[in-house]
Amino acid sequence: MVSKQKILIVDDDNNIAELISLYLTKECYDTKIVNDGEEALRAFEQYNPNLILLDLMLPGIDGYQVCREIRTKSNVPIIMLSAKGEIFDKVLGLELGADDYILKPFDSKELVARVKAVLRRYQPVRTENVVELKCVEYPDLIVNLSNYSVMYNGHPIDMPPKELELLYFLASSPNQVFTREQLLDHIWGYEYIGDTRTVDVHVKRLREKIKDHDTWSIATVWGIGYKFEVTE
Repeated sequence: MVSKQKILIVDDDNNIAELISLYLTKECYDTKIVNDGEEALRAFEQYNPNLILLDLMLPGIDGYQVCREIRTKSNVPIIMLSAKGEIFDKVLGLELGADDYILKPFDSKELVARVKAVLRRYQPVRTENVVELKCVEYPDLIVNLSNYSVMYNGHPIDMPPKELELLYFLASSPNQVFTREQLLDHIWGYEYIGDTRTVDVHVKRLREKIKDHDTWSIATVWGIGYKFEVTE
């Protein structure tokens, strides 16, 4: 029997949390509700969720700090929930390692779609008796989408799923230019309700971890988007 995927719901408004739990339970997910940041960190260790829905405005430790703490030890997918729709708030959440950002009030179908999309990318479907190795290699860089790992200068690099997928997508099509809209569509896999600054934030985080090489780099194509530039 296949075990249900577990989703930790962190929100100080128990009515909203219960409503989210109802939506997800109907989709056959197992859920756990906690109402503050400290409880969220304890539940993360004990419950071992496959995904976290994290409200930003929490009593005590806020959602930003919870995300920061979890990212020091795990790449578990995190979707932030907030009534704060300013670009600054979205960018800060993404820079701290969140995989998505949903504004309140939200549509139940949109919430479920985003949860499914993030989980689908974090745990790619495996088919029996078929092993498809998705891996690109360059000097001092190996990006393996099959086991979600990155080796840079001989050392493993920790990065959230979205960053790794973006790096793999760019690196698997060297010197091809992609617009920000194309990257949103390919990496997020659904109609992303937001702005293309999301791509810029993820590229910035990649560049902090993966520095330009003599033979390759993540290049900005001004006014258009990005490419993985490879030189002979």
